[in-house]
Amino acid sequence: MLGDNLAAAQEPLGHVLRHMSDGFLVVDDDWRITFANLEAERILASAADPAGRSLWDVLREAGVPHLEARRRSADGMPVDLDVQWRTGRSWYRMRQSPFPGGMAIRLSDVTAQHRHKEERAGTERAAARRVARIQQLTGALADALTVQDVVDAVADNVLPPFGATGLSIFYRGEDERLRAVGAVGYSQDFVTDTLDLPLADDWPIARAMRERSPVFITSADDFVKCHPSLAHVPAEGGKNAWVALPLIASGYAMGGCVIAFDRSRTFSAEERNLFTAISGLVAQALERARLYDAEHNRAQELQRGLLPRALPSPPAVRTAARYLPAGKDMEVGGDWYDVMRLSAERVALVIGDVMGHGVSQAATMGRLSTAVHALADLELPPDELLTHLNDLVARFGDDSYATCLYMIYDPTTGECVFSRAGHPPPAVFRPGGPVFYPDGDPDPPLGAASPPFDTFRMHLPEGSLLVLYTDGLVESATLEIDQGMAELARVLTTALAQDAVPLEICDTLPPPGPAVVRKEQNRLESLCDALTTTLLPGQHSTTDDTALLIACTHRLPAGDVASWPLREEATAAGQARGHVRDQLASWGLEELTVTTELLASELVANVVRHAKGPIRLRLLRGEVLTCEVSDGSLSTPRIRRSSETDEGGRGLQLVAALSSRWGTRYTATGKCIWTEQLLPTTPPQPT
Repeated sequence: MLGDNLAAAQEPLGHVLRHMSDGFLVVDDDWRITFANLEAERILASAADPAGRSLWDVLREAGVPHLEARRRSADGMPVDLDVQWRTGRSWYRMRQSPFPGGMAIRLSDVTAQHRHKEERAGTERAAARRVARIQQLTGALADALTVQDVVDAVADNVLPPFGATGLSIFYRGEDERLRAVGAVGYSQDFVTDTLDLPLADDWPIARAMRERSPVFITSADDFVKCHPSLAHVPAEGGKNAWVALPLIASGYAMGGCVIAFDRSRTFSAEERNLFTAISGLVAQALERARLYDAEHNRAQELQRGLLPRALPSPPAVRTAARYLPAGKDMEVGGDWYDVMRLSAERVALVIGDVMGHGVSQAATMGRLSTAVHALADLELPPDELLTHLNDLVARFGDDSYATCLYMIYDPTTGECVFSRAGHPPPAVFRPGGPVFYPDGDPDPPLGAASPPFDTFRMHLPEGSLLVLYTDGLVESATLEIDQGMAELARVLTTALAQDAVPLEICDTLPPPGPAVVRKEQNRLESLCDALTTTLLPGQHSTTDDTALLIACTHRLPAGDVASWPLREEATAAGQARGHVRDQLASWGLEELTVTTELLASELVANVVRHAKGPIRLRLLRGEVLTCEVSDGSLSTPRIRRSSETDEGGRGLQLVAALSSRWGTRYTATGKCIWTEQLLPTTPPQPT
C-alpha cells in the first residue's frame, strides 16, 4: 500500500521538478548527470539531453570552466557557490545537497543581486574617488596663493572626477557686477563675452548668488526653459549641463563658480552635497587668494617704486638690469641696483643686498639708495662712500646688515675702480679674453665692517662687459656660491659666443646713431634674459631675490678730450681763454665759446687767488661740454652771499649761473672744479 502511494507521488513530483523555475540537476557519485529539468538544460545550453554526461564537461561547454577544482562537499553539508556564466554574463547560485549515492544541485538566478552589488560597489568606489579628490582639492586649495592658483586647483581636482569639461569662477565687485577671474574649457570669444555680468541678470550664476543656493541644470532644454533670454548660451558655450554654485565666505556671497558638462546629465543627492561642500572650500580659498593678490600687488608696487624706474643711458656705458623677487613671497626684498652719471662723463654702478625680507628691509634699501645718490654727488671714491654707508647701516641697529659693490668707470682712461662690502665680485669680460672675476677678498658687509675698505682697480678696453649681481643669482640651498659663479661665467661665455652682446667700437666721430644704440641695448636685454632663465629656471620657487645689472663700457674718443697745463700767475686766466677758443672752434662749438671762456677764466682766477698749483685745464666733449680746472689744494670752494660793497666773492655765483651743473671732486694730488654745459641741439660737424 505504501509503495503504491509512493509511486503515485513520484510522478507529480517529477513533473514539478521538471518544470520548476530554478534549474535542478541530479548527479551520481561520479558527477554524471542522471536528471536535468528544463531550466537546467536552458542554463547549460545543452542541445541534447545532458543525462549520462559529466557535469564538468557540460559546464565547460556552457562557458564555465575550472569549476571542478572549486567544488567541495563539506562533510555531507549543503554548499552554496555563486558562479558567473560567460555566456550572457549571468550569475547562478549552485546549491549542492549531497544524498546517498549522489548529489542534488539547484541553480538559482542571482544576476540581479550581483549587478546591484556591483553597482553599489561601483558607486562606493566612485564616491571614494570623489572623496579622495575632495581631499586633494582641499590640499591644493590650502597651497593656492593667487586667484589663478585657485582656478587651476579647481580645474585639476573637480572637473575630472565628475566628468565636467568647463569651469568659470566669478568675483563680485563693489558695483554689483560679476567679473570672471578664471575660465577653463571655453573658447576665448565666449570667455570675453561673459567676463562681466550684472548680478541682477538672468544668468544661472547670478540667480545662484541672489538666492544663495546652488542651481542645477540637467540639459540645454532645461537651460532655455529656465533662461529664455539666454537661449544662445548652450550652443555658444558648447555645454549641455551646468552647476552654478554661490561662493559664500563669512556670510557674504562674494563670488560664484560654474561647472559645466558636454552632455546632459542628472545629479544625485550625493553629488549635490559634494558640490555644495566644494563651493564652501572654493569660497574660502578664493577670498584668501584675492587678499593675497591685492597685498602682493601692493608689495610689488613698493618694490618697483624703490628701484629706479629707468636707468640713465650715458655714452660711457649701455646698461640693462633685472630684478626677480623670490618665488611668490608677499614680502618685498632688499636687493637693489642703480646707475649714476658723475662728472667728466664718468659713471657709477652700484648693486646691493639688504639681508632679510620685509618692509623693514625694503625701507633700509630705500635709505641706502638715497644715501648713495647723495654721496655720489660729492664725488667720493668707492672706499670712502662705503665707509659712510657702513656708518649709516650701523646706526640702523644690530640686526641690520647689507652687502654692496660700488664702482666708478672713467671713459677717458678706461679705468674701473670699485670697492665691495661682503658682495660677490663682478664678472668681467674683455674683448678677446675669457670671463673672469677680479682677485681679492671682500670686506665684511655694511654694518659689520671696520673701515678702511679695499680698493680694486682694473683697465677696461672698449666694449668690455661688467656683470653685477646679488647672491640670489649664484647661490641656493643646493648650490654653493663658488659653483654658481663658475656657472655664471660659463653661461656668460656661451652667450657671448652666440653674439648675445655687441662689441661695436665707437672711437670716431660722429657718435653712434640711434639704430646702433638700440641694437646694443636689445642685445644687452637678451643677455639679461639668457642669464636669468638659465641660472634661475625655477626662479618662482627660489627663496632669495635676484638683482642683475649688466654694463657694456665705451671709451671717450681721444679727440673729444683736450688738456693743458697752466702757469701759476695772473696770466693763467688769459691763457685758459685762448685754449678754450681754439678747442671749441675745432669742435664746431663756437656758440659756447663766450660762456666757456667766462667759466674757465673764473675757475683759473680762483685757483691763482686762493689755491696752489699745479694748475691744469681740461675740456671734454661728451653728452655735455665739461670744463675742468685742477689744482694742488684740498680746500673746498663754496658759494657765499656777497654784500653790495664787497669787491669779490661772486665768482662761484657766476659759475653756478652759467653752467647747467657744477661741483668739486678730490684727486690724488688735490681737487678738480668742474662745470657742465648742454651742447647745442644740432651741433655742427667738424671740418
